[in-house]
Amino acid sequence: MQPLTRQDLFSLEQYAERRGALRREVLAHKRNRHIALGDHLRLLFEDRLSIHYQIQEMLRVERIFEARAIQDELDAYNPLIPDGDNLKATMLIEYADERARREALGRLKGIEDCVYMWAGGKKVFAFADEDLERGNDSKTASVHFLRFQFDAKALAALRGDGRLVMGVNHPQYNAETLTTSEQSRALLADFD
Repeated sequence: MQPLTRQDLFSLEQYAERRGALRREVLAHKRNRHIALGDHLRLLFEDRLSIHYQIQEMLRVERIFEARAIQDELDAYNPLIPDGDNLKATMLIEYADERARREALGRLKGIEDCVYMWAGGKKVFAFADEDLERGNDSKTASVHFLRFQFDAKALAALRGDGRLVMGVNHPQYNAETLTTSEQSRALLADFD
């Protein structure tokens, strides 16, 4: 997938006119890009459309219209777009109760390094938070950015299987899931 450029973005006025339709399109598009790993961990697989929408929303909320500031947003979000031999996801650790969330983030330190996909008979672990460290010595963060990088053999295996198995293997949290055929189709399209 190609990175986004300023020419791909709408002006604030254009976006105001198109926002409702784009929002509906993106929500429908994302439906098969959410993967739950157990009750408290969710992966949101990003692509060019989801990142386009995120950038437009940031420009809108922050009222950004200057060229340098727009480029800063593009530079911040473009790395989340898959680039042919990988999948990229936002990982969310979700607990409705704030106290339970704080306690869990302490117990789950390092979980971002324990997320994997099966490909070619082996676990391919995600690279987490390549832009900056999000946890500290006492806890992990509730949001992480992951990149699943595949070699040619793993890509062939993923395409051949047609279904994706992903999971997390942390001393305090274990889960594994098989994607639905709709989810698999949505994610495998990121390699085209």
